[in-house]
Amino acid sequence: MADASIAGTDTAPAGKQPKSVRVVLLALMIAMMLAMLDNMIVGTAMPTIVGELGGLQHLSWVVTAYTLATAAATPLWGKLGDMYGRKGAFMTSIVLFLLGSALSGMAQDMGQLIGFRAVQGLGAGGLMVGVMAIIGDLIPPRERGKYQGMMAGVMALAMIGGPLVGGTITDNWGWRWAFYINLPLGAVALVAISIVLHLPNKRSQARVDYLGAVLLTVGISSIVLVTTWGGSEYAWTSARIMELIAIGVVALIAFVFWQTRAAEPIVPLHIFRSRNFTLMSVIGFVTGFVMFGAVLFLPLYQQAVQGASATNSGLLLLPMLGAMLVVSMIAGRVTTNSGRYKIFPIAGGVLMVVGLYLLSLMDTDTTRLTSGLYMAVLGAGMGCLMQITMLVAQNSVEMRDMGVASSSTTLFRTLGSSFGVAIMGALFNNRVQHVMAERAGALGSKVTEQSAQLDAKSLEKLPAAAREAYQHAVSSGTHSAFLLGSVIGVIALVLALFVKEVPLKGTGPAAPKPKDGGATALEGMAETV
Repeated sequence: MADASIAGTDTAPAGKQPKSVRVVLLALMIAMMLAMLDNMIVGTAMPTIVGELGGLQHLSWVVTAYTLATAAATPLWGKLGDMYGRKGAFMTSIVLFLLGSALSGMAQDMGQLIGFRAVQGLGAGGLMVGVMAIIGDLIPPRERGKYQGMMAGVMALAMIGGPLVGGTITDNWGWRWAFYINLPLGAVALVAISIVLHLPNKRSQARVDYLGAVLLTVGISSIVLVTTWGGSEYAWTSARIMELIAIGVVALIAFVFWQTRAAEPIVPLHIFRSRNFTLMSVIGFVTGFVMFGAVLFLPLYQQAVQGASATNSGLLLLPMLGAMLVVSMIAGRVTTNSGRYKIFPIAGGVLMVVGLYLLSLMDTDTTRLTSGLYMAVLGAGMGCLMQITMLVAQNSVEMRDMGVASSSTTLFRTLGSSFGVAIMGALFNNRVQHVMAERAGALGSKVTEQSAQLDAKSLEKLPAAAREAYQHAVSSGTHSAFLLGSVIGVIALVLALFVKEVPLKGTGPAAPKPKDGGATALEGMAETV
């Protein structure tokens, strides 16, 4: 016997989700946490892994293989869910992620670990997309704002708890449990979704767009490798980087051309006819660019300049993540109650630009209280933007395109984070090395010739003069990185001004059918047991 699938319909009291939907949402949050937590836990365990397996020269590939596979698989999972059913695609991605986790935990050498991490990344590409698309099926946009705080909370918990959990597991159980820990959590999510979630079965007669999948995979992989290798493994002007850029550009141009002719395109280009969807995709790219750059450089600044401990590095981001969580919850409630949302991308853009500019003003004398306040301003901006971009993007397409809309928005944010880390990182490294050479001469150049980012142990070994020079260098580097971020953030603010406030569907006052390509009110909604 079927319950109502959404709030305010059939047997579900208005404004309250049936118990079965809440169980599904809990399982979805577990899957979302698995996707976000993994790299942070594994990153903490990497020194121990290298100590046992060796292969230090291949260390970067443990992360790169996972990132590449995740980015390349993201749009494919979204399309498969649209074509063959959301539930089956999502459960398959969980199984693949758990298989990769189990194999990674059993790896006997670095080559095996890299290969198994790629398998894990293929599954991870479907986790975030599956979560967003299933929520898009179960919860109408008007009600979806209520759950923004839950998703922001999972993100904050992953960023704060990841390094702590990774360190604890590695120290007490061994590095292999950094992967094995995914198995019981994933099994709980898998069982709950299998039993409770019931979505309409789909069976598309069209064939999967294999050529489009290959072209998109090559294009995305080339871009991610350029942003990963550029300025570190290879110089930005090196032949290898130029080759990758050329391959990526040609592959993506060919992909766009082919999508206009494919019977069932991986990314149907008609979704970009919606002004709101296109704007949210670009705003999501900028948000990813800024946020992950901040997550990278803020702990580095606090450790090198303010003398904070590296052990609890996730806690250093608490002002930013706490503000993001609170504002996201407020934005969600206001959106649900009023049905209006345009103010949040605009306010988010303003707060993001101001927050980044304030962070660029930090120097060697900035107190932790002051930097915490600056971080809170940036976090408030992120809270206005992180979930609203997905909400508006999903509200801008038909239900049949919910998967590709979710995966495309996620992909843009992922690519934004790759570009942000690479470009802000290159600017940071350049400034650090320049200031070190200027303040500490040959010693300064020698200290940072391998890496501009020194860990706590390396910093302690430096002479007092070199350490002071490095603190000024990191301060200068973060100034340049955050100043660039604030300039990029202006793009999101300007684009937010052009967002069209298309009514959100769901409970509350009846809204007219959107003219911007939005979904009909209850079209294709899932049933839950």
